[in-house]
Amino acid sequence: MPDSTISPYASIGVVIVLATAASLAFLIVSTVFGPKKRHGETKDGTYESGMPLVHDSRRRFNIRFYIVALLFLLFDVEVVFLWPWALVYFDSAANGQTVPLDDGTVVGKGFLLLGMAVFFSLLVFGLIYEWVKGAFRWD
Repeated sequence: MPDSTISPYASIGVVIVLATAASLAFLIVSTVFGPKKRHGETKDGTYESGMPLVHDSRRRFNIRFYIVALLFLLFDVEVVFLWPWALVYFDSAANGQTVPLDDGTVVGKGFLLLGMAVFFSLLVFGLIYEWVKGAFRWD
């Protein structure tokens, strides 16, 4: 019998081919059988949640909107670091185990708690700094 080994990436290739074929088929069927476009002043006009436009959409926004967005990202990314740390700390504290690092050193729950205290204090310092600078005032 001939050796009929299939590449481990063959299934990924099949999925890519099927997804491409399905999307092309959907595009062709919707173009052939779908409704034809009708143009007009109402249809081509800008739609803003059912309300008529008041201002140009390309006007400048106040910088406070961007500052609040950046602060949201800052404190949202905090959760990305806080969640894995909480899992490792819980395992370390509940089982009394130490955590081995890649360089061969071993850390305990005290070091983990100190590291998160430093990280969290930097975040609190950043929050206080932004508060003092007036990033949260809307006057």
